[in-house]
Parts: sequence; structure tokens; C-alpha cells
Amino acid sequence: MPAPIVPRRRRVVWAGACATAAILVAACTTFAPHFATPGLSLTGIELLGGNLFQQDFRLDLQIHNPNRQSLPIERVRVRLSLGGEPIASGTSMRPFVVPPMGDARFEMTVSANLAAGIAEVARLARTNAPVPYAIDGVVRLDLPLFHSLPFHASGRLPLRDLCAAPCSPSAGSGSI
Repeated sequence: MPAPIVPRRRRVVWAGACATAAILVAACTTFAPHFATPGLSLTGIELLGGNLFQQDFRLDLQIHNPNRQSLPIERVRVRLSLGGEPIASGTSMRPFVVPPMGDARFEMTVSANLAAGIAEVARLARTNAPVPYAIDGVVRLDLPLFHSLPFHASGRLPLRDLCAAPCSPSAGSGSI
């Protein structure tokens, strides 16, 4: 049985619709704003409480916007490692805007399970040297056509003063 013949008019309409869609997608990517990579750093950490299975920490973070336009952030998702050991993760709950060429500070709560790595964290806490930290994650922009921007930030954290001392970022730390 021969294949049905598609009327020529339908093929022309279909081809025109595909071409229009391709042009619209190209136009959107051409006119969408392009953002330089913001910087992120850990400015403080505080143990909020917990039990053997889960501990909650408040992270104080700062983000720098090197762009000439505001950076509307929907949420930030992070994973925190101390001394190379992954210990905590969490997602910010409130959107915020970083001004052009400016900085914004924000806080977020992360949850940890130190039961597996408690010996390593306790060993690190007994030393007088600041412990290296790393924060990995993604920033979700509150803009159409934008997805998440991955980031990595690192520095040194004085564990002895976990509830009082601010963190000191190392040189070159904190690029999203």
C-alpha cells in the first residue's frame, strides 16, 4: 500500500513554523544578558544545634556581582566540606538581589551528619591551625532562559572558635 501523500501546503506550513521557531530561539539567546561569574565567600559559620544524627549550621555568605546589571538570585544550593570531608548541605530559602558591581550578604541553614566524620572533625578541631574549607554548589538566577551557575569557593576556618570567629578566605577563593 503506498504511503499517504502529505499535501504540499501542509509541508510548507510545517517548514515555515520550524524556521520561525529556530529564529526565535536564536534571537532569545542573542539578546539575553550575559553575566560575568560572581564570587562567593564564607564569612562565618555557627552551630545552631542538633543531635547525633543531624546538626544544623548557619552559614554567613557574601556574594560579589562584577556585572553592570543587578543579579537576581532565586536560591543558592551548597555543599560544605571541612578538611576535605563533606559534612553539610542545604539550599537558601529566600530570593535576593545583588546590586550591580556590588556585594550582598545572606545567611542560610545547612544540615550535617557528623556521625561518620566526627573523628576527623574532632582531630581537626584539636589543632591550632585553621581548617581548609570548600563550598561547592549552584546559584539559580531568577531570570527567564537562565539556569544554574556552578561555583566553588575555598578558604580557611578556625574550628576552635566555631561559634564566634569569622572565616578568612584564602587568596583566589570563591568563584561561582
